[in-house]
This record gives sequence, C-alpha cells and structure tokens, in this order.
Amino acid sequence: MSATYQAITPAPDSNAGITDQIKCLVYIGLPDNPQFLGPQDPQALAEKIMRSRGPSGENRDYLFQLHTALETLSRESEDAHISDLARRCRAIEKRTEGSVQTKEVVGRDLKNVGSTDEQEETEK
Repeated sequence: MSATYQAITPAPDSNAGITDQIKCLVYIGLPDNPQFLGPQDPQALAEKIMRSRGPSGENRDYLFQLHTALETLSRESEDAHISDLARRCRAIEKRTEGSVQTKEVVGRDLKNVGSTDEQEETEK
C-alpha cells in the first residue's frame, strides 16, 4: 500500500465551507501488496467482503461507512462501484440473517487496540 498527500478541491455544494484546495492523505492499494485482489467479479467480491475482517473490524462495516460518507459528501462524490458493492452486501446480509457465518481474517494476526492512534501504531 502506498500513502501520499494530494491536493483536493472540495465540491462546491459540500457543507465543508472550504473553497481552497486542502491536502488529504490518500491510500492506494498496489498490485505488489499480498492482499491486492485485482479485478473481481462484483458478486464474488461482495461475498468476500461479507466474510472478511481486518485489523480495524468487519470489512462490511468499512464498506457501509464509506458508502454513507460518499453519499452525504456531495452529489459528485458518489461512486457507482461502491454503491453497487454496498447494495450487493446488504442483499447478502439480508439473505443470511440468522445463519452462522464463518469470518475470514485478512492480513496479519489481530491485536486488540483501544484507539485509532494505537491502531495506526500497530499497523506500522
């Protein structure tokens, strides 16, 4: 994974009230990362998301929170791929409610942490 700061111009209809560019930390998943999956069938990817968890929790929770954040940011921030994955995952969740699901842990061994700062230190 690569992390870099990029200059971002907020959408004009966002609630941020910021008109100038701001620097944002952007994480980019690269093909040399052992967890990089590459192109995936959307339904297979949704099923993998629903059974996976990482150091910060359930992958579905991350996807649903990302989808909500993009929807509320501005009209221009919607991402069709994220919306489609969230819709597929919610359909899987509804279909499997009440059944026992096996979780696939993605990445290294998990460690309980108490804060985001502690998590960032754990991931270094």
